[in-house]
Amino acid sequence: MARTILILLLVILSSVLTGCYGPDSGRSQFLPTPMKTVSVVDAKETDIIEHMATNRLAYRQYLESLTVYYKKSGDNMKLNWAEDELKRLNEIPQYNYIIEANLAGPDLKAKDSNNAANYLYDEAYRIEKIARRLIVIADEDLLRLSLDKYNQVIKQYPTCDKIDDAAYRAGGIFEYFKDYTIALLYYQRTYQWDPATIHPARFKAAYICDEYLARRAEALELYQQAIEKENLDKKQKELAEKRIAELTKSDETIKEDK
Repeated sequence: MARTILILLLVILSSVLTGCYGPDSGRSQFLPTPMKTVSVVDAKETDIIEHMATNRLAYRQYLESLTVYYKKSGDNMKLNWAEDELKRLNEIPQYNYIIEANLAGPDLKAKDSNNAANYLYDEAYRIEKIARRLIVIADEDLLRLSLDKYNQVIKQYPTCDKIDDAAYRAGGIFEYFKDYTIALLYYQRTYQWDPATIHPARFKAAYICDEYLARRAEALELYQQAIEKENLDKKQKELAEKRIAELTKSDETIKEDK
């Protein structure tokens, strides 16, 4: 009985693996799995990413050209192959590996007024507001577009007085996507680039360290700085004071146990 079940399972598995392909699917033409990767010696991250993006775009464009060619030539078999490969390519997530706040570093100073930077920031903010029109669900593609424009402010106008605002708004978008480590970085850049920023960036950074990253000692210090240096609303201040008391007590208990 057990042997019969095992054979049946193997047959089902084989059917699953092969049944999704019809006649002339081109399975025999699949390229072998690459066994080696190209070695990049002493290349910078940005150079590697730039080359990857260029080749990724070229790959897509060549596939699209192939579909046009096979449609004109009437080669339906190869047209199906090209369309299938393009469809699979479109389903693969493609990451932007460049994090502008990381490249910019902590030493920028938000000081100069710049009309072009102001316009770009306002455009990013407008798009973000449109993306967040619905209370529960946001338009994520618009949020990413807004995020890209906030990053452009930071990259193109690194001394303008909008870089702390752009970093703070970008931090909120990263937080929405639950990319907490990146959100923390952008909140940190907000008060690093402008220690007197109007935004409660230290509080936001403290909350992320506390709630999501288990960095309690860092959270305690940031909560204390937030109360001292930031204009928190009532809810934020009450939460900060509560967590300071709890984290301080927890720290004292640990020291006593030692």
